[in-house]
Amino acid sequence: MDLFEYQARDLFEKHGVPVLAGAVATTPEEAHNAAAKIGGKVVVKAQVKVGGRGKAGGVKLAENAEDAKAKAAAILGMDIKGHIVGKVMIAQAAPIAEEYYLAILLDRSNRTFLVMASVAGGMDIESVAHETPEKLAKVAVNSNEGISKELALKIVKAGQFPQEVAEQVADVLLLLWGVFTSEDATLVEVNPLVKTSDGRIIALDGKITLDDNADFRHPDHEALVDHSATDPLEALAKEKNLNYVKLDGEVGIIGNGAGLVMSTLDVVAYAGEKFGGVKPANFLDIGGGASAQVMADGLSIILSDKEVKSVFVNVFGGITSCDAVANGIVQALEILGDAATKPIVVRLDGNNVLEGRRILTSAAHPLIQQLDTMDGAAARAAELAAK
Repeated sequence: MDLFEYQARDLFEKHGVPVLAGAVATTPEEAHNAAAKIGGKVVVKAQVKVGGRGKAGGVKLAENAEDAKAKAAAILGMDIKGHIVGKVMIAQAAPIAEEYYLAILLDRSNRTFLVMASVAGGMDIESVAHETPEKLAKVAVNSNEGISKELALKIVKAGQFPQEVAEQVADVLLLLWGVFTSEDATLVEVNPLVKTSDGRIIALDGKITLDDNADFRHPDHEALVDHSATDPLEALAKEKNLNYVKLDGEVGIIGNGAGLVMSTLDVVAYAGEKFGGVKPANFLDIGGGASAQVMADGLSIILSDKEVKSVFVNVFGGITSCDAVANGIVQALEILGDAATKPIVVRLDGNNVLEGRRILTSAAHPLIQQLDTMDGAAARAAELAAK
């Protein structure tokens, strides 16, 4: 889960990372009140989970509370790369002397944690890595050892930070490591980390991505979820403990196992090219327990998607045999009744496949069509969606 900047700032403050005063506002009046409380110059910053806010006009300096109100009015409702601004952060302005960059992230390719540090902050780190790679230090962190003060100082030195701020930056890096580990994050980034004119080191902007798999350890993270941006079907699927992701297509997909579902998406997309560009409408992995209720929940969610024109159930029987899956499909359609109105193409293979196919044939449900191969079933589902 990606956090808004104001949420990252609050987590920084919670863990002792030096930040400036800030508040969130959803109306110009709230922005005025927040700016008045902070006092002096403030920065009005669009809260969207996408980069390039400044270039799009979503970050503006305000001289006082009245100016902040006007700037907030101009920013609220803006479209920044497809994200509509519904909130702004009112942040205390800082007298910036220098801008740096710090980040801790999960390096999946090398199966380790990684710290990136640079004196070239305030700009796209991708540009720094490409144009001046010597200014970007990348240091792997052993998950069992973490970041010690000694390692932090080595990272700061590798990042070419000035000697006079080395101790402060190292201390901030240790605090960021605390945020990263205690909040179960996969990314903690500060850009820019600034040195003010009076020599203080402050996290002026922050990005945090939290690992959803650790939600059971952090019930407080629920308050950070942006429900306004959550797809209602995805929210419903989460309530039913289904692994569902909404996509932009017409063929609903149900499979057992993430690998099989991913392959199914590819096969449907390829087959759909022959039928006017038909695409998969979702990712839905029902796992190994394809009971009638699980299948009913999955079909109900997919059939609720107005964009779905056909459904492709692609199951390889393993621990859960094909006859159990077939019974689940038949019982699911009985549960759904008149709510099921779209054609369902079923491909079964694996454990007890013949019995599974016999069960579906005997049911003779008008919505069900069986095909023996994955390619053939994908093509049929795409064809039905195109019709």
